[in-house]
Amino acid sequence: MADITLIASGEARDGYTFVYQGGAPVCRTCPYRHACLTLDVGRQYAVTKVRAVTHPCALQESEAHVVEVRPVPRTLVVDSRSAVVGSSVEVGRYPCRRLDCPNWTVCAGPSLPPKQRFRIERVEDAPAECRIGRTLKRVDAV
Repeated sequence: MADITLIASGEARDGYTFVYQGGAPVCRTCPYRHACLTLDVGRQYAVTKVRAVTHPCALQESEAHVVEVRPVPRTLVVDSRSAVVGSSVEVGRYPCRRLDCPNWTVCAGPSLPPKQRFRIERVEDAPAECRIGRTLKRVDAV
């Protein structure tokens, strides 16, 4: 089942990707907030279908289209024991200061949410390098 949300008319096209940032203060009184504010904050989504329905949007100060979206897979590193296709894992920033590690951005970087659940779709065979000795695997997850 597709997720539904509203986005600005200029961005309402198949394949458009965005990172959902959550609602703004003006959204609290919007009559369409229950259709619009349903996505996971910090997650990237791609528009899969643009519907013909539009609604006024106080945040965009224009019309917003109703669109169907799907989460975009993101590369993460997880503990090797948790790296199973189809499993659900909770991932967040790991407290690591080894900026020279090739996996730092997907393990401890600022683009990661503090904690979020992901479903693993693909697991790389080779272990992921960790400069502090953790046993990790790279995965694609949504």
